Order: sequence, then C-alpha cells, then structure tokens
Amino acid sequence: MPTIAIIGGGLAGAKAAQALREQDFDGDVVLFGAEDHLPYERPPLSKDYLAGSKSLSEFTVHDGDWYRDQRVDLRPGTAIEKIDAAGHSVSLPDGSSLSYEKLILATGSRSRHLDLPGADAGGVHHLRTYDDAVALSEAISDGVRIAIVGGGWIGLEVAASARERGAEVAVVEAAEQPLIGALGAEVGAVFADLHRAHGVDLHTGVGVQEIVVDDGRARGLRLDNGQRIDADLVLVAAGAIPNLEVAESAGLDIGDGGVLVTSGLRSSDPDIYAVGDIANAEHPVLGRRVRTEHWANALNQPAIAVTNALGGNAEYTNLPYFFTDQYDLGMEYAGLASGNDHVVFRGDVEGREFVVFWLDDDDHIRAGMQVNIWDQLDTIKELIASGNRVDTAKLADPDVGLGEVTVHS
Repeated sequence: MPTIAIIGGGLAGAKAAQALREQDFDGDVVLFGAEDHLPYERPPLSKDYLAGSKSLSEFTVHDGDWYRDQRVDLRPGTAIEKIDAAGHSVSLPDGSSLSYEKLILATGSRSRHLDLPGADAGGVHHLRTYDDAVALSEAISDGVRIAIVGGGWIGLEVAASARERGAEVAVVEAAEQPLIGALGAEVGAVFADLHRAHGVDLHTGVGVQEIVVDDGRARGLRLDNGQRIDADLVLVAAGAIPNLEVAESAGLDIGDGGVLVTSGLRSSDPDIYAVGDIANAEHPVLGRRVRTEHWANALNQPAIAVTNALGGNAEYTNLPYFFTDQYDLGMEYAGLASGNDHVVFRGDVEGREFVVFWLDDDDHIRAGMQVNIWDQLDTIKELIASGNRVDTAKLADPDVGLGEVTVHS
C-alpha cells in the first residue's frame, strides 16, 4: 500500500493529512511532528492564549480520536533530520527508516535568537511553540515589567495582550516605526500611536546593545544610545528562521529563504512538496515568487499540494493574507506590498476605521488592509487580482464605491 509521509506537526501538516483523506487517498499516511503536542494553530499563542481567552484544546486542529479514525499514523515528538530522496526514505531518530512514495514538507519556522550579551540568561523568552507561550504566560501578571525586543507582529501582539493583563510593557524596535517591513513607515506609525495610547513605552530607531543580567536573570535592556530599560523579563521577538535543514538534506533547490516550488507546491524533486512557511512558490496572480510566514498559507496550501501529489494539476492562487487583533484594533490584509509602493488611506485613520492601499508607480493596487471595517476584503482582493489601474482620488474618497475606482486595464 502506498505511503505518503508528512514532516511537520503544525497546522500545515495536519491539513495535509486531512486533505489526503478528504481526497480519498486510501494508503498509509504518516505525520511526524517535533513537538509532543497534537498539531495546533500558532496565531492564538500571541493573541487569545496569552490574553487568557482560549486554551490549547480550542486551537488544536484535530483531537486524538480524529487521527485514529482517519488512520493517520501521528508520531509526535519525532524530529526528522534527514531524507534520502534517491531512496525515497526518511531517517528516523531511532536509526530506522520509513519508505515513502510522496513526501510533504511542512517544517515551518523557529524563533530567531539574537547574539546579544545576556541572551542566555533566565527570564529571556521567545515565542514560537505552545510551551513557549505557557512559560511566557506564567511570567506575566499585573505590574510585571516586560521588555520586548522587536516591533513586529509577535512583539506587538504580546505587548497588547500583556498590557490588557496589567503588565508594564516597553518595546524596542530598531526601525523608525514598528511593522515597517510589512506595512511601511506610514502605516507602521498608526500602530505606534495605538500602542503608545495604551501605555506602551515604545522606542523606535534604536537598537539593543545588551540584555542586562543580575544574578543570572534578565533585568532589562541597555540600548545603543546608552539608555537602560528595567524589566522583570525580556521577550526577544526578532522574527523567524525557516526550518530548511530537512529540505537541504534531500538536495532540494533552495532560494531566498525557502524551498523553491512551483505554483502547485512541487519542489525540484517531483515526489516532494513543500507548504507553509518554507514554501517559496511561484504565484500565478502576482507574477513572482512568494514566501510568507502566514497562517493562511499553512491552512490552504496543503490541499493544493495533496491534489498534485495524487496526480492532479492544481495551482495555489490565493493572495497572501494575514490578520491581527490588538486592543480595539482588528485588521485584515491581503496582497503583497513592496518597499517602493505608495500609500492611499480611505476613511477615518485617527478613529481607526479605515482602509489603506499600497500602489505601485502606475497606480496598480498591490495590497490592501481593512481596519475595524469588515466588508471590504473581497473587493480589495478583486482589485489586486484584476491588475487594473485606479484613480487615487476616488480610491481615497469613502463616498465612492470601491467598484468605481478603476481607470482601465
């Protein structure tokens, strides 16, 4: 009986197993996960779980009975380090091996660790796994001082959750605004204002020189400008590193931080597919390769990879998508902006009910984000996918329907 192996026990791995059964694959399915937990979704770790509104069972993809009922051989706590692509086998930690006909890689990412003095001290946290979240949550309480290195999504979401639990929070971001890599300086400033309005001590345009340590524990940060921030614990939220080591062991083509795959998620080895954080995929709508560390890819790419592994010919055409909830601000983003795009706001920015668009030099929409508005995203996606130019004055006018802003193809 044919075997399809899945390496990676997160959302993408679980969804690959689910897609195999939903698409009537009757062979053996083996799912390897490095963590000891059932596959779960990661966004709640910095949001709902840290805020205390969700438990692990509420964001676990499937319970244990599902894997048994679906005849999925789930092997948690099994970190795979090597693939013999020529021999179609996976090397297991106990020295044995497993043969496969097709292989789906969903190895995800890990937290980036900084080479700073004091980085290994007690009280220094990272947030990637459920166990990380448990440790961080147990350390947060009313009045606790938290210093966060990094003003990206994880850093800001933790800041919001911690403030709502009564902690004192300082965030240090080396760029001029938080989220500048994802959203640019103008929109990053909206999030800077949001956090400052909620009492976060936000430092931008300055780096961290060291994590201050006393008696083996982190006691704060010393910044490049000499300023010291006192804290009871430190969170390093400096981004993620894709887990490519297993793909490299198989000799797969790697580029720009990911496994190079087709729009159907097939790697340079026709029997190996890559999904989620590690997939650097050709995108037929955007006309370029795309690798994003977004929940939506982990959720939706596996079904496409499975279709093709079973002999189909599907493409992954979904636009990049992500969301966040911080204090009273909720937003959804679709598309993929670049550092050269210009920004058009539509609506009440100060009141935090608006839509913002990123446009290229020829006024084609590359990305859009709705903030505390929940009925615009489908139209935003249509405008991006159409490739049509828009009238920027109409785009900025909330009295003009988004269906009326197109100039021509």
